[in-house]
Amino acid sequence: MEAKAIRLQGLRKSFGDTTAVSGVDLEIADGEFFSMLGPSGSGKTTVLRMIAGFESPTAGRIELAGQDVTGLAPFERDVHTVFQDYALFPHMTVEENVAYGLKVRKVKKAERLVRARKALADVRLEGFGRRRPGQLSGGQRQRVALARALVGRPRVLLLDEPLGALDLKLREQMQVELKAIQREVGITFVFVTHDQEEALTMSDRIAVFHQGRIEQVGTPAEIYERPATPFVAGFVGTSNLLDGQSAQQVVGAPGTYSIRPEKIRVLKESAESAECADSAEVTEPEHSTVTGTVAEVVYLGDATRFLVDLDVGGRLTALQQNLETSSEDVAALRGTRVRLQWHRRHTFQVPDPR
Repeated sequence: MEAKAIRLQGLRKSFGDTTAVSGVDLEIADGEFFSMLGPSGSGKTTVLRMIAGFESPTAGRIELAGQDVTGLAPFERDVHTVFQDYALFPHMTVEENVAYGLKVRKVKKAERLVRARKALADVRLEGFGRRRPGQLSGGQRQRVALARALVGRPRVLLLDEPLGALDLKLREQMQVELKAIQREVGITFVFVTHDQEEALTMSDRIAVFHQGRIEQVGTPAEIYERPATPFVAGFVGTSNLLDGQSAQQVVGAPGTYSIRPEKIRVLKESAESAECADSAEVTEPEHSTVTGTVAEVVYLGDATRFLVDLDVGGRLTALQQNLETSSEDVAALRGTRVRLQWHRRHTFQVPDPR
């Protein structure tokens, strides 16, 4: 059996009376872009630091490429870590920053130069070697830090919220670039983030952390479309949860159910309304339909979010693209009666975590 890039078995970490990580089991394949996603304090960064060797586990085992590294120092592990602050030396050139680790390891100058330039080319910074960090943009500094990590040819690259200091547009640009770089260099990336969209955009697979445990591991589509627990349904994207009497009335069965807002159409209450494609659509058995009152309207520019109080109890959020409407048009719908309609296949039951 081929060894995994990373295997964690029964990993635990306590700080005094506080348990930060509680029994994590995880396997990450070679060449995978794997994200650890969760809110602050969920344990994801502590797991990353234990993989890197910066924290020692209270219990459990860490394997890299089949080797038990649980007791090894950080420099004895075939990993490199990129942090949010980049930690570049301001008095050195970009090329010197990238080659610094090789210099410490006493790699010959000619080889250092070749490898540093190759690493800069890998992150699309050819020709930037003689500049200093202060002459670069935030995105360029982030890529220098990445090149410095890649130049040592680690088996695994650990990234601890490396895009957190960038503005929104640059973050979005760097998400695409990081994924492209990872595909090109082919090494395992383990990426820690609290940003759901970031994880969905970049990852081959995602582990969702909550209170020191992993709630679910899966592809972005699996995590988003089929959340395994109510926490995952609520944390990854925006989700509606129906339970109790509301679930019984809408779905026809007890339990907890989730419907994503973008799957729901907002129609006028009357079946004869021009907003409805045709009356047959209303009565098709494969559709769920429920009535209510628009409690709030949130205009988002390209879309509008409707918060609707249901006649059967509970509230659903619907997201509708603004194809031909303005902020004035949608604001006028506040307080009006509407029907919400969605295909039944978009209603899925959320398993009880107990």
